[in-house]
Amino acid sequence: MSLLRRLAVPALLAAFVAASGPASVSAQAATFSRDEKPFTTISKMFAKDAPADSLVTLAKAQIGTRYKLGAKAPGKAFDCSGLVQWVMAAFNLDLPRTSREQAKAGIEVPKDPTQLRPGDLLYFGKGKTVSHIGIYVGDGKYVHAANRRKGVVEAALPTGSKARTWWKGARRLFGGADETPPVTLFDSLLVRRSTGS
Repeated sequence: MSLLRRLAVPALLAAFVAASGPASVSAQAATFSRDEKPFTTISKMFAKDAPADSLVTLAKAQIGTRYKLGAKAPGKAFDCSGLVQWVMAAFNLDLPRTSREQAKAGIEVPKDPTQLRPGDLLYFGKGKTVSHIGIYVGDGKYVHAANRRKGVVEAALPTGSKARTWWKGARRLFGGADETPPVTLFDSLLVRRSTGS
């Protein structure tokens, strides 16, 4: 059995116990709350930053959801900023409602695809106005609520003139610009185990 599989079952079991057990069970209990979202509990247990793989999974799970202006209802409908706000709320990040305001959150990172990390926000617009936002999911792609015809989709980063004019920038909400978060929840477990933290 691979190391990843041997770690997966105990890690998931520990996350479940921590999320559903009494608050006095562990030494970390003071930092957990029964009202807290499951992704947040897992993140606090195993990773310094919210695990990028969980965020990507949550964002991709909304692909195919229809678009509706002003909506933020998982499984029913989203607009671009509603999707971003809902996904980030699962990690206890309260973002403003509009793409224009969300594009000011976190820290600015270069529009260079080699420097983007899953979970970074990508914002778009015409001129100086921000009118659209999405979540970078890795491999040169992002998830966004495109429009009424397409709904929530995964799309390739803009290239050519669209990259220069339509794509305005990127913002990082998790970790610093120079800090590299764990690639997966299991990488985080291995790092914590090897450093003794």
